[in-house]
Amino acid sequence: MNDTSHSQSLLFLTDEQLRKGIEAMYFAYRGFTADPDRILEEKGYGRAHHRAIHFIHRSPGTTVNNLLSILGVTKQSLNRVLRGLIEDGLVESRIGREDKRERHLFLTPTGAALERELSDAQRDRMRGAYRAAGPAAVAGFRQVLEAMMDDDIRRQFEALRDKSI
Repeated sequence: MNDTSHSQSLLFLTDEQLRKGIEAMYFAYRGFTADPDRILEEKGYGRAHHRAIHFIHRSPGTTVNNLLSILGVTKQSLNRVLRGLIEDGLVESRIGREDKRERHLFLTPTGAALERELSDAQRDRMRGAYRAAGPAAVAGFRQVLEAMMDDDIRRQFEALRDKSI
């Protein structure tokens, strides 16, 4: 099958082919989170802590409300996670200069070290997978991920992506 007919056949996937793709996503996610999960478990943390640490690192000084929006969790669950991270000295919460009601979040040096350890593990896994798949597959994978995002989530993702350019 040539590239064009193969590409055309991808537009008409069967339910079985889609199921296999869904299952591959589940198993890939398990692999992607396995190394960080082990690191977090040793420290008594979970994936919610990891996501908070990741996005605080990504946007130092982000507000609690912004983090709520990015993570799509309840205020109660985020407060529980942040309370633990702050008490353990991984995150610092500073009162806003202009709006005293705002809390701005920053990683402490200990938090930054944990973030680096977690990210290094995930980057190593992604780097290996990307190398094995090749540039065209990487570009296609990125397109598929972005196409699966809801519009508001894609806007948040693009804002974060554009921040690092």
